[in-house]
Amino acid sequence: MGIHPKELSKLGYTNNIARSLAIQIINKHCKHTPKNELFNLLSDLQAYPEKYKESEIWAKLAGHFSPTVEEKIYTTYELREEPLSFKTYGNKFIETPAKQQMELAMRLPVTVAGALMPDAHAGYGLPIGGVLAVENAVIPYAVGVDIGCRMSLTIVDAKADFLKRYAHQTKEALKEYTHFGMEGGLTFEQEHGVLDDNRFQLTPLLKSLHGKAIRQLGSSGGGNHFVEFGEIVLAEGNGMNLPAGNYTALLSHSGSRGMGAAIATHYSRVAREVCRLPREAGHFAWLGLDTGAGQEYWLSMNLAGDYAQACHERIHINLLKALGLKPLANVNNHHNFAWREEIVPGKYAIVHRKGATPAGKGVPGFIPGSMATPGYLVCGKGNPASLNSASHGAGRAMSRQKAKEQFTQSALKKFLVQNNVQLIGGSVEEMPLAYKNIDKVMPAQNTLVEIQGQFMPRIVRMNKE
Repeated sequence: MGIHPKELSKLGYTNNIARSLAIQIINKHCKHTPKNELFNLLSDLQAYPEKYKESEIWAKLAGHFSPTVEEKIYTTYELREEPLSFKTYGNKFIETPAKQQMELAMRLPVTVAGALMPDAHAGYGLPIGGVLAVENAVIPYAVGVDIGCRMSLTIVDAKADFLKRYAHQTKEALKEYTHFGMEGGLTFEQEHGVLDDNRFQLTPLLKSLHGKAIRQLGSSGGGNHFVEFGEIVLAEGNGMNLPAGNYTALLSHSGSRGMGAAIATHYSRVAREVCRLPREAGHFAWLGLDTGAGQEYWLSMNLAGDYAQACHERIHINLLKALGLKPLANVNNHHNFAWREEIVPGKYAIVHRKGATPAGKGVPGFIPGSMATPGYLVCGKGNPASLNSASHGAGRAMSRQKAKEQFTQSALKKFLVQNNVQLIGGSVEEMPLAYKNIDKVMPAQNTLVEIQGQFMPRIVRMNKE
């Protein structure tokens, strides 16, 4: 017996958390209860919550309506004395701060497993390249600020020499039909079904973000986000089901824009309010998936992921149409997200991948290097030690600030000319030498993915920092 949010609203359940808790309890415990009985019980609970404070089923909802029912509004947790063991790939490529961050994550009481990818480097909370499985909870900062950041590769119906013959047209299309930065900026209307998704109406925060989502659809952020055309060489038996050979391809890298950042900021604050951890572990505050706030974040995270995918779809549609190209195949996936997955037979957990690519058995993916080094089309091998994951790129070898101090714009330009790459926008922070060597990172994960193609960037568009 299901119940709809509108029906709850008519009963006076106007708060999103109250509705979420009620729906969760009903779906779990009251599937066969007649609706009229449910309505009477829910009305009585709202009016007299203290009557239900001892109920195993309804106490949490009663506590929402009567804070005095709950003994605490937050819970304090201690860390494990020793971290759980975890597998590290490419250990010699990973600096100590990233390993220390991962060890701290493995001391959380909700943690059940973890792994560190060969592109790992220190991040904010969980290291970039960290994979963390926890029990019945989600950690907003283990997903990250750019929820649903992803790669999307489209192979098109043109040979590799297309970019030599039509270099000018390609650069003009990248200038006119892509946009980077804080606001949307595109001068033509963007359409996508995600903008009509009713999840935008389910929480006040998502309602407030709808206008920004409309403006930013089809655009990219700053930092290391890019849109680029290049040449790809496909191997025999590739997962794209295309004949082996050389093709032109379009690759984009960006996430959910301002929407994801707002969701991450809001729910990280909520998590810190209800989940008190030692100071050094504060960024790992979690939301239980059996709570209203946890369900709200999960809903919002998934919508942000769908929005990120929609942005890539619009970018690829716009550019291919402008250049008269047709898509032959596409591969795309998130690398800042959380999934409910079976980590060992019969045991499920919430797997966070912050800067890590899903690599389940037979799952296609793409792992880039830098704007002047190869990227690789891959197929996952489903290695349980990595929690079915692989790196999301080469990984930074130096911070953005250090790259600004060490390299000049002229050095960047010279390096790109030597590697036959043309750049629109960009900055020295994204100098290829600021990244690890992708051709050393890939062998470190040969038990995680099979290489099925090699992509080389030729015309790159980035934000002008």
